[in-house]
Amino acid sequence: MLKIGVLGAGHLGKIHLRLLNQSEKYELVGFYDPFKENAEKVAAEFGYKAFDSISELIQAVDVVDIVTPTLSHYDCAVEAIKAGKHIFLEKPISNTVEEAENIIALAKKYNVKGQVGHVERFNPAFKAVKDKIQNPMFIETHRLAEFNPRGTDVPVVLDLMIHDIDAILSVVKSKVVFVHATGTAVISDSPDIANARIEFENGCVANVTSSRISMKNMRKARFFQKDAYISVDYLDKVCEVVKMKDAPEVPGDFDLILQNAEGVKKQIYYDNPDVPANNAILDELETFADAINNNTTPIVTLEDGTEALRIAHRIIDCFKN
Repeated sequence: MLKIGVLGAGHLGKIHLRLLNQSEKYELVGFYDPFKENAEKVAAEFGYKAFDSISELIQAVDVVDIVTPTLSHYDCAVEAIKAGKHIFLEKPISNTVEEAENIIALAKKYNVKGQVGHVERFNPAFKAVKDKIQNPMFIETHRLAEFNPRGTDVPVVLDLMIHDIDAILSVVKSKVVFVHATGTAVISDSPDIANARIEFENGCVANVTSSRISMKNMRKARFFQKDAYISVDYLDKVCEVVKMKDAPEVPGDFDLILQNAEGVKKQIYYDNPDVPANNAILDELETFADAINNNTTPIVTLEDGTEALRIAHRIIDCFKN
């Protein structure tokens, strides 16, 4: 069983600690949090061991789970990798693309594995339809959240939109050739609401909207491809697949038939898969354990996290123009 320690015991860090403590694939050794009062409170309340320093924790484990603020991801990752430890990094992988590329290079040099916490890849609704998303040509996503001071240290693109950027890049197997975006700061010093148009070499277009000042929460994506429309509700964990096929010569009484201007008739039908319940955060952590134990490629690689960050920064750069 892999020994794991968590860096950062904030809101998300405490969730990771609880799940790792339950996991059958890890032995939770403890955690480090720089805020002594918080560390003592978490240790007392849950019984986890609080380490006195990052170095002390790193030396005691096989895997380091980095759930610290984005600005400290790089330094934590570098120290862990140089100690020969595998790393799980919450999204975004780091603050800059240059830092992310250095993390990749170091991980290769020290022969350790890394995974980035793009948790929507493990959302049961997305998992249920991912194999059905084939060569989408138009994608529309909305990720809206009520205001929460947590996360406002970075633009909404790095806080929320990057989830959708990663999911889109995982299904569109083509190079990004054009990015146009607008963003507005309303409450924070950085943009709180943003919209981006991402164009791919194969002609696919993604229209991505994120806001952290919405009156309600929404996390939806729609994928349009030849003869199919696929929707994913990440929040309610439901999905819908609407397909078209050639209409039968003699349609049934309840068949839904469409006819275009050329007289071609298509039948509309639903192909909705089952959505087995899961805990997406536990899944991402445990599949990383599998990748380490079986020496396979993690589901969300450091390279994946870096590419999502690269596109996110191209979007942010549009705000400056």
